[in-house]
Amino acid sequence: MPKPDELIVDIAARVESGQSTQMSLTVVIGGAVITGRLAPEAVWRQRVSEVLTDSAQLGEFSTVFDNPVTKDGPPTHLHFHVARILQGTVGVPSTGGMYRVAIEDVSAWTVGDFSYSDN
Repeated sequence: MPKPDELIVDIAARVESGQSTQMSLTVVIGGAVITGRLAPEAVWRQRVSEVLTDSAQLGEFSTVFDNPVTKDGPPTHLHFHVARILQGTVGVPSTGGMYRVAIEDVSAWTVGDFSYSDN
């Protein structure tokens, strides 16, 4: 999106201000469909840091995500947790992942978390 959709920016701002992780959203970015729940950036960073800290190979990168979030202006990114990239009838990863996407790259979106099945 050359000029990000005001509605999705408002949703992201409400997630950030309320520190809520309950808003489900599905977006299309570069042809990929990502579905899951939004998290405030600080919560998302903390979770990514925890995952990296627990990794023997990637632990040194955890400190990159420890920096506090200090931004003025509207949000520029969506932070998904418990999210999946939908491909056909499969969600990758099946357990949900952590994704950060630029709002300006969203070409379509809808409220809600699409489910998938192998039926």
